[in-house]
Amino acid sequence: MTNQRNDGTNNRWRLAIIIVNYRTADLTVDCLASLAAPATVPDGTCVIVVDGGSGDGSAQRIASAIDENGWTNMACLALQENGGFAYGNNRGIEYAAERFGDPDYVLLLNPDTVARPMSIIMLVGFMDNEPRAGIAGSSLEHPDGRKQACAFRFPSISNEFEGEAKLGPITRLLDRWRVVPEMPQKPSRIDWVSGACMIMRSDLLHDVGLLDDRFFLYFEETDFCLRAARAGWSCWHVPQSRVVHLVGQATGVTRYTRPARRPPYWFQSRNLYFLKNHGLLYASLANLAWLCGHLVFRLRVVIERRQSGLPPHLLLDFLRHVGLGSRRGLSP
Repeated sequence: MTNQRNDGTNNRWRLAIIIVNYRTADLTVDCLASLAAPATVPDGTCVIVVDGGSGDGSAQRIASAIDENGWTNMACLALQENGGFAYGNNRGIEYAAERFGDPDYVLLLNPDTVARPMSIIMLVGFMDNEPRAGIAGSSLEHPDGRKQACAFRFPSISNEFEGEAKLGPITRLLDRWRVVPEMPQKPSRIDWVSGACMIMRSDLLHDVGLLDDRFFLYFEETDFCLRAARAGWSCWHVPQSRVVHLVGQATGVTRYTRPARRPPYWFQSRNLYFLKNHGLLYASLANLAWLCGHLVFRLRVVIERRQSGLPPHLLLDFLRHVGLGSRRGLSP
């Protein structure tokens, strides 16, 4: 990583990478090491790690790792509170602009990721060649190369039902609305991409603003991509840009072994997304669709006499935090 700017005038940075850390210092340092490796990020890249009030010495450990390794153009911003993913990224974007200047692009990157060689360079190159692309996401994968779902359709009444029912005939009937579509092996337009590795054009940020701070965690990138789409910007999945994602290591919510109980903020963020973008009636119908699909799946589990594999207390938590017509999570 060097100090060279993209235009040779030292007036504008190429890329600002924002990483929000909360008590995952070791993962964050590994992520920074991958970014510092040769041929990973373009020249003119700065990296801001935002520590969300970890209170466990994370900020000091990350700052020390940056100094000890001589990683240039990296900095750690220590916040006093954990305001969530959107809040942390917003403060990082503002800090990067103040300290390094306004970049061409901003990349949101999870601390539980490892950038493969050329991954970020390819992502920036794609944005250079698609001037109306406001957002793009990398292909996320496990360390062994297995692909993860990372490009999606916007949530709707149809896919809330299909996603919970998990039943072949229903999936085939509602295939065109499925949240996770089949993705081709070339860059393709999509509704929204995972915030684990999402690049956005600075012009888009000036157009639609920063992420919505009311989302503590989850659905903030979905909401942002919808705002971008409504403003006329496109969103793309770029499979040639490959980034390892250690799923759930940063939050503990998503696991591939034993599912964790979903925290209240997941339900609150989901409710906020539907209420904010579609109104109370649509949100109520989406909740009803989720509930019906969930009951269909539970009936199937009983008939087949097998384990559901669902997070503990999911139905009870849904009814407690969401309900059919709740306005929880929506504030001025």
